[in-house]
Amino acid sequence: MILIGIGGNLPTKKFGSPLRSLKAAIVAINESVCDVIRCSPWYQSTPLPMSSQPNFFNAVAEVKTELTPIILLSRLQEIEKQFERVRTGPNAPRSLDLDLLIYHQCVFNVNKGTKLVLPHARMHLRAFVLFPLRDLEPEWIHPTKHRSINCLINDLSSDQKCWKF
Repeated sequence: MILIGIGGNLPTKKFGSPLRSLKAAIVAINESVCDVIRCSPWYQSTPLPMSSQPNFFNAVAEVKTELTPIILLSRLQEIEKQFERVRTGPNAPRSLDLDLLIYHQCVFNVNKGTKLVLPHARMHLRAFVLFPLRDLEPEWIHPTKHRSINCLINDLSSDQKCWKF
């Protein structure tokens, strides 16, 4: 199973609203990077940490590809650029954020260039990842934390606001 986190809170010139842009990004991924097998329902979440920026829209998609994790991440970052992603700093507003969350059962940390960590280093701490992931895989167990998706959700801090859109 390969899972990609999809999120954003800024509109794009070409597609308009954040949600329309994110849906278009899924189409772009499917047409140019890998096969999108299924996608969770959309969620809306408040910024983390809390700030005055707009709420985010988030989903998790399962994909199929023969690309290596590093090449897949690179291609996802190319899609981000096509959707006007500008990296200004951590937790900044963005038009599109594509995170490689899980690549089968791979567990590794590559800090040269790509900074790829699998499973994603903070996914177990993010309601906007765990809720849509649970919709796709309600029995999922984190491969390094050895905790079920429901236990991880129960461990989340109460300041995270995330709801199905």
